Amino acid sequence: MLEAVFHWVGFGLCHQLPERSLFAGGFQLPVCARDTGIYAGFLLSVIVIALVERGRRPSELSRPWLLVVGAVFLGTMVVDGVSSYAGWRPTTNDLRLITGLLAGYSLPLIVIPMLNAQMWKTVSGRKLLDGWRAAVWLTSVPIAFAVMRWMLPLAGVAYPLFLVLAIVVTFVAVNMIFATLIPAFEHKALTLRGAWLQIALSVALVAAELLVASWVRLVVERLAAGL
Repeated sequence: MLEAVFHWVGFGLCHQLPERSLFAGGFQLPVCARDTGIYAGFLLSVIVIALVERGRRPSELSRPWLLVVGAVFLGTMVVDGVSSYAGWRPTTNDLRLITGLLAGYSLPLIVIPMLNAQMWKTVSGRKLLDGWRAAVWLTSVPIAFAVMRWMLPLAGVAYPLFLVLAIVVTFVAVNMIFATLIPAFEHKALTLRGAWLQIALSVALVAAELLVASWVRLVVERLAAGL
């Protein structure tokens, strides 16, 4: 049953090729190594940011130099993906994982300020990861890779379960930005508990998005088989 759940969650998001995927506890992770890095990297980055930004709710983008670092992180995945698919150079699951992780780690630099600016009744105006917080965030990157590469595989079924959570959190965070554009939700929340309706709507959208993505993949595969 768990294997079916993992397969379904990632079915519409990823090719799920076994040779390009990681395994833990006898289960193939829901998405490939690169996508594993993206989604898990997003969640781990959000956790680190939540810890160092506790109570600040930054609504402004980070300083330019950190945004450049984020762009470089994202660029490493693009370079690895394009060059390997083009046949210019070989790649490995470790490279896919680390470049995906870097890309996923960079995304909250944009998502969190946008969400904070839209969601909260009182906007702080603070910059994300200002001062010493940027150093902590950067230091956490190699630690996150070590956890994903060597520690989580030892956790058995907890690894794919963690990845399912990471996928849901990533989609919920992005959906929340759009949900808070609705006038009834914009600048209304005082606490996360008070934003339960926006969160519930975003979770429902995640389920719909995964279903639609799976349906699209099934349609494409059937069309391809008929050619």
